[in-house]
Amino acid sequence: MSRKLLLENAHIEGIRYYDVYRKNGGYRSVEKALKMTPEEVVEEVKKSGLRGRGGAGFPTGMKWSFIAKPEGVPRHLVCNADESEPGTFKDRYLMEFLPHLLIEGLIVSSYALGSNTTYIYIRGEYAWIPDILEQAIAEAKANGFLGKNILNTGFDCEIYVQRGAGAYICGEETALIESLEGKRGNPRIKPPFPAVKGAWDRPTVVNNVETLAAVVPIINMGGEEYAKIGVGRSTGTKLISACGNINKPGVYEIDMTISVEEFIFSEEWCGGIKNGKRLKACIPGGSSVPILPANLLLKTAKGEPRMMNYESLADGGFATGTMMGSGGFIVFDEDQCVVKNTYTLARFYRHESCGQCSPCREGTGWMEKLLLRLEKGQGKTSDIDLLWDIQSKIEGNTICPLGDAAAWPVAAAIRHFRDEFEWHVTHAAEAQTRNYGLAHYADPLQVPEPAAV
Repeated sequence: MSRKLLLENAHIEGIRYYDVYRKNGGYRSVEKALKMTPEEVVEEVKKSGLRGRGGAGFPTGMKWSFIAKPEGVPRHLVCNADESEPGTFKDRYLMEFLPHLLIEGLIVSSYALGSNTTYIYIRGEYAWIPDILEQAIAEAKANGFLGKNILNTGFDCEIYVQRGAGAYICGEETALIESLEGKRGNPRIKPPFPAVKGAWDRPTVVNNVETLAAVVPIINMGGEEYAKIGVGRSTGTKLISACGNINKPGVYEIDMTISVEEFIFSEEWCGGIKNGKRLKACIPGGSSVPILPANLLLKTAKGEPRMMNYESLADGGFATGTMMGSGGFIVFDEDQCVVKNTYTLARFYRHESCGQCSPCREGTGWMEKLLLRLEKGQGKTSDIDLLWDIQSKIEGNTICPLGDAAAWPVAAAIRHFRDEFEWHVTHAAEAQTRNYGLAHYADPLQVPEPAAV
């Protein structure tokens, strides 16, 4: 069994409420952290090797150490709960069933960063969750863990919940800050970075829900102990939102030492492909990371088993690898049409583009139109090359990563499944009545023999 740090108590009845949470060891990390200096707390997080769990995977302790500390200027911590990446639902699970774990992580992190006013910016569609969080905040405050002079240490902290209005772009930290300030959620040009000039031009750190929840076990067990879990730079545990054509969809906590094959096919995790079908492809880190065919998903280009961690999933770069991303693990069986699924994603990104940058505003619309044409059997072979050209002109040419997020799925789909796109052109009528199928996407890889010395 994998080690559980975040979901260890998720099964306990009533864990949503303060009394049950406290009885099961809740808020111990706050008591411990408030006896340390803020710098010592940051140091523990650095030692733990914790990386941002929202998608970028940037070292959390390092991000915290960047925060500016001008004299007399308030600092803010903002929790990014705008979980809108298709295929990702792990933060929702944490907030719905373990709200006090997040609140506890927020208090410790606020202390470390010197934030007396902290915000949770939550996705607009999660309409029922703010009430759960507000209740948890009220319970924590009633028991002396929030408000003025927490545990008689002189540290004050208030947490406020701010609802978004259903914009994917507000998951980008500067767009989130703009929205928090009551403006339209358009990403800002960086620099200045939020750590220097964030919410209301004050130093601000924005962290994901899972990242902040992970601070609790780090303080409880110590950064060095936490770093022993996992492998290499993929320390600790990671929540994976598993969905698609699998027998057991859900949120799983893994310690990043298992293989992708074990995760998909073992009974402990996803339980294999639904209805006895075969695995065709997978998007392992939320909709914006590159899709991989079955053979490159289970093994790297070198022929080694691919593991469920940051380094192994990225092995081979975008040519033969992908990313851990947010952990939104979407599995496709042999009956799935890659062209149709790529169109669905392109439509989403076109709809969610804020329109501030021309390459993204125009390019996402063009990609959607071309993919729809191919899917409807009205495409030309030149459309595939045009798609490739458009995505390459979007990537890296926008203020925020939404342009990249829209380009990568299209690029990866063409890179690995070009023959399926071409089949939609050459067999246009047939493509309307059946899917391309598994083809060669699960065939064993031809690994080059090492050269004789």
